[in-house]
Formats: sequence, C-alpha cells, structure tokens
Amino acid sequence: MKELIRQLVEAYGPSGHEGQIRALIEEQVAPHVDDVRTDAMGNLIALKRGRPEAGGGGKSVMVAAHMDEIGLVVTYIDEKGFLRFAPTGGVSPMTLVGSRVRFANGASGVIGWEKWMRPEGATSRPDLSELYIDVGATSRDDAPVGVGDAAGFVRPFEDLGQRLIAKSMDNRISCAVAMQALFDLGDSPNDLYFCFTAQEEVGTRGAVTASYGIDPDLGLAVDVTLVGDTPKARPMAVSLGEGPAIKIMDSGMLAHPGVVRWMMETADALGIPYQREVLQGGSTDARSIQLSRAGVPSGCLSIPCRYVHTPSEMVDYGDVQQAVSLLVELLGQEIAL
Repeated sequence: MKELIRQLVEAYGPSGHEGQIRALIEEQVAPHVDDVRTDAMGNLIALKRGRPEAGGGGKSVMVAAHMDEIGLVVTYIDEKGFLRFAPTGGVSPMTLVGSRVRFANGASGVIGWEKWMRPEGATSRPDLSELYIDVGATSRDDAPVGVGDAAGFVRPFEDLGQRLIAKSMDNRISCAVAMQALFDLGDSPNDLYFCFTAQEEVGTRGAVTASYGIDPDLGLAVDVTLVGDTPKARPMAVSLGEGPAIKIMDSGMLAHPGVVRWMMETADALGIPYQREVLQGGSTDARSIQLSRAGVPSGCLSIPCRYVHTPSEMVDYGDVQQAVSLLVELLGQEIAL
C-alpha cells in the first residue's frame, strides 16, 4: 500500500485542477467497479453495485475522499518575471518561505520573501503579500506560466517505517484508504459510490454536487484530522498511532448519532482501536453530504495527521491500515442505523 500512497501524494492536483490526480485514481479503480465517470464538477465517481446474493436490504452509500490539495494561483507577474500569488485553500505564509512549487505544465519555482535578506526578516512574520514565486525568469515575457495558472507544492514521499511524511496527505492518504478498501472488499449488499471529490479545500464544493446527484441513503467521508500529541499542541484527544478517529463533531457538522454508533460498534466487534474525534476548527465533505437535498445521515472516518496544511504532513501507517480494515467491514455489511 505504501507505493500507492507514494504515487498519490506526489501527484499534482490543487483545487480546481485535479485532472492529473483524477486520471491516476481512475486508472487504478476502474477494474474494480461496475461504472466510473467524471461529473461536471470534476468529481470522480466509481460505483460498485450491491450483489443480491450478499444479502437484502442494501443501502446506497456515498464514500467521499477529496483528491484536491491546497495550492497557489498566480495573480500578477512583474517586469522581472517574479510571480505574485493567492492561496487556494488554507495556506499559511509561515510554511511557505523556501518551499518549492510546480505548475501543471511542469514549470517549477521557489517561494521567496521580500525580507529574506534583511536583518529584520529573521524576527518578523511573513505576510502573503510579501511573498513571491521565483521561476527563474528574467522578464515578464520570459515567465513559463501566466496569470491564473495554479501551482502545487513539491515534496518527495518519505517512509520512516511506521510514520509517513509527504505533502498532500490531506487528503491523498484518505484516497489511498478508500481505494485499498475497494480493492479488498468482496461482495456487498450495498450500492457503493466511491467519490474522489474536487475542490474540498475551497469549501467542499465537489461533495455538494456529487451528493445531490447520487442522493445516497448514507454518507461517509474519509479525511484527515488534527492531533493533540505534539509539544504545546492545543489539547485534543487524538494522537498518531492510537487508531483511526471516528468523528463526533467538528465546526461544520454534528455527525449522525446512528452513524457514529454503527462505526464504533463495528470497530469494537473487530477489535480495531479507534479514537473519538471532536474537532474545533474545520470540517469535511461529510458536512455537504449531510445537508444535501432533504438531508443524509452522515459521518466521517478520520486519519490522525500532524502538520496539516504544510508541505510536510505526517501520518501513522498503523492508523492507515486499521482505517482500511474498518472501512471494508463497514461497507461490506448490511447497514441498520
């Protein structure tokens, strides 16, 4: 599974520009589903139909893992060829100085800071308006990209054994979990819509349209969540290596009590360790699914992650594997909330 993770996290795919990562996912999931399509929003929707011989009473289940990543978009190019930019998603200037980026056409650059070489630069906090991208151009006409072009961050996947580090673990690690669960899953009584959604980082936009079109009986997002296990971290009852987290609430949703109970009881029956997640900032595709049409019972399976929305996000491989095992069991059973 680590090779699958490496391919996903190193791929290009900022919000609104998911074509390359979508093609990578589609190539691997297509042989395992009955139908696969891309909707007008750019969501990849793969349907594994329920098998009557697997039992009656199956439900229509939407499993959402967003495939986009935070990124940058060019807003201006000065006469010397330096690029100014805006963020797509929650990008912090504290993590940007010296970071490398890549554009869809393969052009690369490094993020500089106006105060980089000034004495006060060592003690002041960078602002996005003070940052620029250096693509090696000598003039505006020499720049290999233009206004409106999007950039993603560049970082190699690092395997530390039990801990894995990469850019875009948010949320490619959840794409990997959903894909591996699909690969491992046998027959199910449920119609399973594996949705690799677009534009989550700019407001769960892909999940809005996908859930409206599918109109599922039940929604389950797979996403990363913050942790409270680093020095002086904000107190939170989620840590790396203690199992996947089952979301109870975040700032955008209260998970459906029946979905939470179903997830916890299934984990208990399998002996899979899990953590109870209460996230005080941020939300997931589950929020959009929950609010779709007349409402959908929804929950979220979360992968604990350190350093979220930086170019070096960290997860625990054991948490990832346990998330796969739990998701396989959840989707393969007849569901009664």
